[in-house]
Amino acid sequence: MTTERLIKKYPNRRLYDTEESRYITLAEVKELVMHTVPFRVVDSQSETDITRAILLQIIMEQESSGNPLFTATMLERFIRFYGDTTQAAFTAFLDQSLDLFIKQQRMFTEQMQGIWSGNPMDFWMKLGQQNMGFWKDMEEAHRNSAQPVGDKPKS
Repeated sequence: MTTERLIKKYPNRRLYDTEESRYITLAEVKELVMHTVPFRVVDSQSETDITRAILLQIIMEQESSGNPLFTATMLERFIRFYGDTTQAAFTAFLDQSLDLFIKQQRMFTEQMQGIWSGNPMDFWMKLGQQNMGFWKDMEEAHRNSAQPVGDKPKS
């Protein structure tokens, strides 16, 4: 069972990693995220969980330097969802979308690794066959939708 790493934030704004018994930087917290190490950040005085605030701080630093992930328009749209009746649905949708994206990335990486260990032509042939099947299905759906209602074949 994986235990959560406890990080305490002190009034002097420093972060203390209780597992390693040392102060760490925000960049090191980001590394924990990148390596999927479970952790929780608490205020040292109140014991309040402030993990989200620390994660938002990391996002703010990332957004202000280099190539931002979110456009101003995207952020405006996010803000409009706060307090809206659809806030919970939007949160669930984003979470599920990110999960799906991560799974697809992982599958693609695994397939690409398979290409390099086997015959690359097998992969491209299979991909071509899948794409042809997709286009045939789309063509069939388009053809069926273009027929007048009375002319459609009965199933």
